[in-house]
Amino acid sequence: MRLLMPMIDGHRRPHGPYTVAATLLRRLVPQVLDHAADLVAAHDIEILAAAPDLAKLVTARRAGISASLSEDERILVPAPRRTLRLANGLAEFVRAAVEPGGTLAVCNAAAADPTDTEFLTVLMRRIPADVLAVRLYSDGPEPPPETRTPEELWAAVDRCMSEGFLHATIELGEQGLASTEPGGALWWRFAQRTATALGALGRGREARALWHLARRSSQDPVVHAASAYGTAMLDARHSDPAQRDLGRARGWLNAAIAISTLLPDPLERAFKLGFDRNGLALVELREGDPMAALGLVESAMELAAELGDRHPLHRMVLLANRGQLLAALGRTKEALDDYAAAIAIDPLFPDYYLERGNLHYRLGRHDDALADYERALRVGPPLPEAYYNRSELRTVRGDVDGALADLGHVIELDPAYLDAYINRAGLLAALERDEEARADVTAGLALAPGSPYLLAILGQLDTAAGNHAEARRALDLAVDYAPGLAAAWGNRGVLRFTVGDVEGAVADLTRAIELDPQPDLHANRAVALRALGRAAEAAADEERAAQGP
Repeated sequence: MRLLMPMIDGHRRPHGPYTVAATLLRRLVPQVLDHAADLVAAHDIEILAAAPDLAKLVTARRAGISASLSEDERILVPAPRRTLRLANGLAEFVRAAVEPGGTLAVCNAAAADPTDTEFLTVLMRRIPADVLAVRLYSDGPEPPPETRTPEELWAAVDRCMSEGFLHATIELGEQGLASTEPGGALWWRFAQRTATALGALGRGREARALWHLARRSSQDPVVHAASAYGTAMLDARHSDPAQRDLGRARGWLNAAIAISTLLPDPLERAFKLGFDRNGLALVELREGDPMAALGLVESAMELAAELGDRHPLHRMVLLANRGQLLAALGRTKEALDDYAAAIAIDPLFPDYYLERGNLHYRLGRHDDALADYERALRVGPPLPEAYYNRSELRTVRGDVDGALADLGHVIELDPAYLDAYINRAGLLAALERDEEARADVTAGLALAPGSPYLLAILGQLDTAAGNHAEARRALDLAVDYAPGLAAAWGNRGVLRFTVGDVEGAVADLTRAIELDPQPDLHANRAVALRALGRAAEAAADEERAAQGP
């Protein structure tokens, strides 16, 4: 169908996240169901996340177990990137559903929820303007002020947190906090969700202040234990490792454990104490003691056994965490068993397929890795990481075209995915498709100007183009930024040989071989050694190169 709709009011009030997307879906889905029901079924998660009222038309084929659990059992907080996955899935649905020549006009775009802003950005990036022309207008009628009761606000906050609509969780949560008595049961539920969302979006200072306010407002040990845990995670999980304070996190986790130990209800105590010990395991792991971390996770699993059928997601997380630790300790069979058990609890949760696939890949079980990556792609909205991981597997198998296609899809889904530019540029350079490689290097350096990987590729491209001074600048920077990067030393060795510095070439290639003894490095050093008349050493390098990886 050609999409021609009246102006959509994109203001996030009163309908909240995906106001625009839901309005669009209510028009498209009933018509698409008449002739392409499979298309709707393939995007059930995205459609129902944006427009839950369409549940009467759309069956949730890929619903995980979270939807059937009680509020206190839904412990997983979707990552901030989940909304990008939803936006990409919705864009793919719209692209397949509409005919060329459509238009979509949105007023109050400046006041849209971040979910709609992201969705519209993805629409404009992924659907050509001659298929769907999107027009955004910042002005529009001002909707009436919010009139929801605290209970209605809570229902909205709970849904937003479950779906990963973190900005709306904060905005609505703050309204709920303002409309309830500090320290009360409903106020605490607002506080916990709001502080968690603030932390997930990197707004740690505000989250920490809210956890502190919760402690000042309550004498409930459950509140104090959860606030201590939440405060600890701000330090333990900070996105910048340099800003993590693992010692301070340990202190707060010790407080949480001490309080949880005293909880009178045995089931609540078993759950919360296990939850806290699992958090402390993260600190132990990041401090370099995986055995201590494993002991804590196993003690949490013993506590979880007391819960019966309750808290399946808690058990799933503990199994996957133990699998990760066992894999790090070389106990791969046990690790694979734990991942299988975690996946069995919720076969529609993609993350553990990815983790198990990565373990299969490291073990050389490429068919099993491929199967897991592709399962991860099937059970949820578009997942850039799964395409990226599959591209690495395809590269190792020699399927360069498949790898390039996967990397291209990663970049289409997420233009800020730096590693995809690095890997695609490297593959293109190896194929001597230098112009395309340079375009990826340029795009990647715009995201990360000091990336040594991109600078190493840039030096390689400039060497091939005869731009020797530019190549030397790029490669010197790459070596300075990442002294352990073999490709930077190897590429600089090639450059130095090219400009006649044969001794320098041997020195750089020798360092590259020390870091990563790849056949091509031995072959290149053999050429330089022969140029210096060191025939025996050159022959030894040629023999190593012939042996392959």
